[in-house]
Amino acid sequence: MTGLLAGIRVVEFQGIGPGPFCGMMLADHGADVIRIERPDTRYDPNDALARSRRSIAIDMKQPEGVALVRRLCASADAIIEGYRPGVMERFGLGPDVLLGDNPRLVYGRITGWGQDGPIAQRAGHDINYLAVSGVLSTIGRAGENPVPPGNYIADFGGGGMMLAFGLIAAILRVKMGGKGQVVDAAMMEGASLLAGLTWQLYSGGYWNDANGTNWLDGGAHFYDTYRCADGKFVAVGAIEAPFYALLRERLGLTDDRAFDAQMDYAAWPALKVRLAEVFATRTRDEWCKLFEDVDACVSPVMSLGEAPSHPQNVARGNFVEVLPGAMQPAPAPRFSGNAAAAPRPARRPGADSDAILREIGLDDEEAALLRETGVVKVPDEGADDLLTMMGASKRR
Repeated sequence: MTGLLAGIRVVEFQGIGPGPFCGMMLADHGADVIRIERPDTRYDPNDALARSRRSIAIDMKQPEGVALVRRLCASADAIIEGYRPGVMERFGLGPDVLLGDNPRLVYGRITGWGQDGPIAQRAGHDINYLAVSGVLSTIGRAGENPVPPGNYIADFGGGGMMLAFGLIAAILRVKMGGKGQVVDAAMMEGASLLAGLTWQLYSGGYWNDANGTNWLDGGAHFYDTYRCADGKFVAVGAIEAPFYALLRERLGLTDDRAFDAQMDYAAWPALKVRLAEVFATRTRDEWCKLFEDVDACVSPVMSLGEAPSHPQNVARGNFVEVLPGAMQPAPAPRFSGNAAAAPRPARRPGADSDAILREIGLDDEEAALLRETGVVKVPDEGADDLLTMMGASKRR
């Protein structure tokens, strides 16, 4: 393994969303992340959130499987688990057990609501965590329903990325002589933290408690998206006075005195109508050509199909083809002294079972018995992958 985290071993319990995203981040930068997967897991080689890991398939419903997991975790610096509170304890794999086996272990837990509290056991998704955190109320057009922003904020930003930070911080503490501990990452709390600036503005009286009426949520004419003549969009973020002046100049609005009132909330609706009329007179690329040499904070809104070909993304190598025709975001951030290796496609569930068993001290006879009893699975050669099975439901 290469990368800044080479030499760190993390055991990741199979899950969805934020846990795998955390594992991906650590694996991208060189950590040896071993995914414990269910024996019946379907294979998707294009699973970006499972890339660059090794895989062992263990039946944790069997006592021998639980014993094997404990043995594996005893060799790890950290674990990642994303089950509801109490599930790992029912498996016999709670923090008391695993930290008893390995006092230097960092036990990473990620849930929607946290490990305790009145709704800790309730099901939820990104939209629910955003709703309770207050963040969802800040996203959307004025007078319209709050808009779900994909699952970027709570799941991945407030969840997976926050857990990755927590794990690295706790591992660093262990390396400095401290003890292992539990990292309790709640997506609701992480989402709240990401909205720190909004809370500051709200507390200071600079943010209205109604979505789509503020200067960073599409309420302002100088911070919004506009439809162009070809149906595509540009994004405008001309907040500061010099940028705003250049925006007006290139749009031919310097002499329009109505635009002098940049921070007049009451003027925003009319100014947005005027900008919409102007941007509708040219195509997106024509506008971008006009703005390409000035700092007016005008950018093309690229589709997923277009983004990898943008010159800045090409120059930085921001997207990589992990499989033929399958683009994925490249590892981030960049490190000057320990460059991340190119991501590797997701492995078949259990593809590394034998190698991992040898690493934790099992001999060939013991490994063979685990396979024969179904505690550990090694994938069949030529097994169908999930992309093939999902062919009928692909995007059209």
